[in-house]
Amino acid sequence: MTTGSASFTYSKGKKGDALIVAVRCQGAGKIKVAVRSVHVTFPLECVADQVSTTYNQVGVGGVDRSGVVSVEAPSSVRWSMTIGRGEPAQEETPTAKSESL
Repeated sequence: MTTGSASFTYSKGKKGDALIVAVRCQGAGKIKVAVRSVHVTFPLECVADQVSTTYNQVGVGGVDRSGVVSVEAPSSVRWSMTIGRGEPAQEETPTAKSESL
């Protein structure tokens, strides 16, 4: 677990793979995660008495290159992060519901 703000590098991946960023936090406050090389950011609201986890898969162009993930967090929040790569998840196709009249 880490407190405060920090940045981590990740290495180059295979073309077509998604970048996976999982963040877990505990403590009252909001943290902001940024994958600067591909202009992706996401917030995570952290709660004092429970562990919150968010899992984001980034499948935009350029994530196969190396880069940096940064976390901005208040000192009151403890957090950890896992960065990995994998096949992009398939998007679910919305299904139409028919209505009886």
